[in-house]
Amino acid sequence: MTLIRRERDGDRDAVHALHTAAFAGLPHASGGEADLVDALRGTAAWDPRHSLVAEVDGEAAGHVLSTYGTVGEARVLGLGPIGVDPALHRRGIGSALMHAALAAADACGEPAVILLGDPAFYGRFGFVPAADHGVVPEHPEWGPYFQIRTLSAWDEGLRGTFAYAPPFSEFG
Repeated sequence: MTLIRRERDGDRDAVHALHTAAFAGLPHASGGEADLVDALRGTAAWDPRHSLVAEVDGEAAGHVLSTYGTVGEARVLGLGPIGVDPALHRRGIGSALMHAALAAADACGEPAVILLGDPAFYGRFGFVPAADHGVVPEHPEWGPYFQIRTLSAWDEGLRGTFAYAPPFSEFG
């Protein structure tokens, strides 16, 4: 059984190891995903309500993080990284983390969650091209991979360029 819960202080090493393993050798990975999570802790972008751990048999099996970026002056969540222990792939852990991250964001009154990823994969979670809602990436080459999932508190007036938290430019 998979339990999704907030990250605890004692999870840091396990979360780091999870992201290191989850992104090892992937063509789209920067290799800095684990260091990015560490760098985001303690910044203004970090909110512990949006750092979630998947636990299987009492052990950390996956992690998802959403941190605050901006669209103009508005704070908007950017999701990522999300990683699952490669030995536990295809068990629904990543999907459970994604659903929990979206539910947590909606419950906290966030207007949207933004991510950079494969539209064919993230579309099943309700993500669409962010440009459809007037939100564009800092890097135009991200094109259709830059996506948004609007939530209950979405405001159609929220438009502009999304900027990830500063550590993303160093590690992302």
